[in-house]
Amino acid sequence: MAAGGWQLTENIDHFLARGGDFLRSRPALHTMPLTVVEKLRSEGTAQFGGGAALFGWLEEGGEVRGVFYRLPSRGVCPTPLSADRADRLAARLSDAGQTLPFVSGERATATAFAEAWQRHTGAAAKLTTRIRLYRLGALTPPERPPSGRVSRRRDHGQVVDWCRRFCVEVGEQPSIELIDAGRWAESRFADRHFTFWESPDGTPVSMAAVTGMVAGMVRVDPVYTPAHLRGRGYAGAVTVEVSRAALDAGATDVVLFADPGNPTSNALYRRIGYEHIADWAVYEFTEDVSSAGRP
Repeated sequence: MAAGGWQLTENIDHFLARGGDFLRSRPALHTMPLTVVEKLRSEGTAQFGGGAALFGWLEEGGEVRGVFYRLPSRGVCPTPLSADRADRLAARLSDAGQTLPFVSGERATATAFAEAWQRHTGAAAKLTTRIRLYRLGALTPPERPPSGRVSRRRDHGQVVDWCRRFCVEVGEQPSIELIDAGRWAESRFADRHFTFWESPDGTPVSMAAVTGMVAGMVRVDPVYTPAHLRGRGYAGAVTVEVSRAALDAGATDVVLFADPGNPTSNALYRRIGYEHIADWAVYEFTEDVSSAGRP
């Protein structure tokens, strides 16, 4: 199939010159490429094992209609695309000799790409992750949040420990390996801005972090409360705190991801003002020529 208007480059400045305005046009939906590309622009690819990242944008009628990025040795991460555009991207990457371990993106886009990748390459696709994207509407603090006080970046050791526990709970193995190897600076958490919610005696009881602001967008990630302290309103209090701070700093879009299989966290985020705007999915690929041609 013809590749259409998908253009590829390893030059991040070239990519941003053509696709940057498109990324900034929908900061909530483009939260992941905005933060990842900004990190690549400022720090390079060393934290991802070195090598070259790949970027692309879709040209139609002189306008950019979609973009993607691919970190070294990682999967492809497109912005929301129609099924036809996703198919053309799969064809373009297949023709370019790319070998992909996964696709991660808005659910319909990821599904369409996974099906197209299977048709073009014969690789079998398996849905491995589902996640829900929320955007803050009107912030609604809890009526009676737990008493306490907030301390920002007070204890690095506590941050590292709780981030590791968070990764264990969600199955984020690459981050666990980096933390265990003492390579915190290379982890995705290293550039986060952390806030603790504390009990009256100063004991940390919950934690939340936010990304740096890009195109007016800030993402809350992660939110963590130790298991024995859950159910007391701490996660809601600290999420409200970091969300309010982001708004006060000038953010126009505050977003977060949640596990759709966790009704407690989803209800919490909706209760404090977050609104569901999209579903995300990850499909992993395995080489299986017997699957070629299946839908």
